Amino acid sequence: MRLMRFGPSIVFLRGDVETLKKGVAKLFGVEEIPTEEAIRESSEFETILLVTPPEETKTIPPETGFLVKRGAKVVLAEIVNSDLPVKRVEIESTIILLRIPEKVEEALKMLAEKFGGEVMTQLDALNLGEACDTVISVTRKKLSSPIGPEDVEGAVLVRRDFLSVYRELLIDLPMLLFKLLPEWNEVTIKLYDTNRRYEENIERLLLVIEDLDLGFIVGEGWDWDYPRPFMRVPVYRLKLLTWEKPERVKFLLKGLEYRGYTRLCDIDVFVGKKKIDWVELGKFKSKFELAEKAREELEKLLSEDVRKKLHEIEERLLGETGGKAEKAKAS
Repeated sequence: MRLMRFGPSIVFLRGDVETLKKGVAKLFGVEEIPTEEAIRESSEFETILLVTPPEETKTIPPETGFLVKRGAKVVLAEIVNSDLPVKRVEIESTIILLRIPEKVEEALKMLAEKFGGEVMTQLDALNLGEACDTVISVTRKKLSSPIGPEDVEGAVLVRRDFLSVYRELLIDLPMLLFKLLPEWNEVTIKLYDTNRRYEENIERLLLVIEDLDLGFIVGEGWDWDYPRPFMRVPVYRLKLLTWEKPERVKFLLKGLEYRGYTRLCDIDVFVGKKKIDWVELGKFKSKFELAEKAREELEKLLSEDVRKKLHEIEERLLGETGGKAEKAKAS
């Protein structure tokens, strides 16, 4: 589970606006877009270039900018080594994104007290903050996906260098979460495959847990299960600490059991010693209908890269299980 990451680096280029904009577009092969869109589409450590007149001194983002999908050091080096007529360069406050699933307002207050900061909107924090300041932005959204301004539910402007803030957060963030959410759910996931293709199925399971940020994996390994008397089968067991409801975890993982009409593995979810039965997840006519609905939701929630990788693994599994009939039906 990922609870913290950096936002994009925001760099202001001061100079003749039209000349600079044309030069930036040509140098990096990018188009000018609304600044909010640039923030929304940016990932960790990417760079947003904002062009303003030379007399401007405040780091207030203009309406448009350029998203360059490279680190700020590389971008600045290219600018310095080019013939762009830049009069001055200034840096926006460093953005640190935190994922807090619940009690966002309480979390913002705790962060403000801890770092001596002020709670405000992210836009106000960027307008008021300067190069040596840090903006802690809080969202409920998973951090592996792009985070737009509309996904940030509040921010804390801290008048401190980001390195000192970041180091403290690395140590104190787990304790902060446990103060906010003392009631975590501990579930055990057991995976079984009659064809013994555990490597591929474990990879699929971990891909989904990590991409959806379902929780902290606190233990994993091999175990034995006894589906019938005197029958022992190997199972992969994983212990998950999660803020999601166990039924929600069960529902999402049910989407991994099938690909079309082909069963790839069995996944059971336990709370303590009690196995969550599929009938507890809603009004479904069959396990297959449940798996189909779960799969539809998984496909929507997974990031594009993970979804592509998941399909590649499953194509191999389908080939091994004679999945030609499933492919023909799907086409």
